[in-house]
Amino acid sequence: MVAALGAGASRDATATGVRYLLQLLSEQATGNTVEVRVPPFGAVQAIEGPRHTRGTPPNVIEMDASTWLALATGAETWASALAAGRVAASGSRADLSGHLPILRMRE
Repeated sequence: MVAALGAGASRDATATGVRYLLQLLSEQATGNTVEVRVPPFGAVQAIEGPRHTRGTPPNVIEMDASTWLALATGAETWASALAAGRVAASGSRADLSGHLPILRMRE
């Protein structure tokens, strides 16, 4: 199912979906402790906690667009994506499991 999420979608549609779901994450998990990156489409800071102001944040999560879309819509779990190496998470607060899914897809 993960592969089917972005299958056939244009780059513009993928970019829009990624950015929209990142925006929802930042609205639902307000804060500046964790930076979530989905290159090349976007990045947001989220989750309450200590704020960083300069340089690379201490808590960073990075993944590709298809992984982000799958996680954000509940098509894949945080644990499975992390175990499969599709998510790079560094820092003691770099965990989105309590904030996912953001938006569930209808079946």
